[in-house]
Amino acid sequence: MNTLKLISVLLDYPQDALWEHAAELRSACHELPDEAQRAVLSGFADVLLGQDSLVAQARWIETFDRGRAMSLLMFEHIHGESRDRGQAMVDLLENYQQKGYELASKELPDYLPLLLECLALQEEAEAHEWLRHLAHILALLASRAGQRDSPYAAMFRLLCEIAGASHELETVRVPAGEVRDDTPEAMDAVWEEEQVRFGPESTAEPCPSTRVRAPARAEPVRIIGS
Repeated sequence: MNTLKLISVLLDYPQDALWEHAAELRSACHELPDEAQRAVLSGFADVLLGQDSLVAQARWIETFDRGRAMSLLMFEHIHGESRDRGQAMVDLLENYQQKGYELASKELPDYLPLLLECLALQEEAEAHEWLRHLAHILALLASRAGQRDSPYAAMFRLLCEIAGASHELETVRVPAGEVRDDTPEAMDAVWEEEQVRFGPESTAEPCPSTRVRAPARAEPVRIIGS
């Protein structure tokens, strides 16, 4: 199992199966040839697997599924809600198909753990080129995660280093005055803004928007080579 595949597994929603295969995961981390990568991933795996699975799952949701600032959907940071995002999704899916991959999960194609799993199957130079295109976002996620004292910051820093874009870690910082969007107040504000109202009589009882998605993953990320 190479480094990008391991980061994909460790960044993904921590399914209970992760603890069932803890020994194999730790062994894969310890077998990495690069000493620095081995130290980072082994340390992170120890922290993650040292928690109860329910605690780890709750912390993952708090980190990545509350607000958009820490989203693992890369096009969220690049395109936001613009129309360009839809076309970018189509293009990325076509890229997967051209390489002979069939997505075996219900995740969106720009979900970072899924993208990393795909890149783990590519030539090293091509994988690093993809990561360089994302380096600015990865560095910003590293900065935000570090600001929140999240151990996941190490994963984003390592991705920047693998891409040969460590300089991004020094130049990209959380913008001064950026308001966190994962606080209860921020979540309440989004909830109030994203309401669906039906007809003039519905103002008294607004319906919550169906755009809000459930945080938990029903199945792990997998790619099937065809």
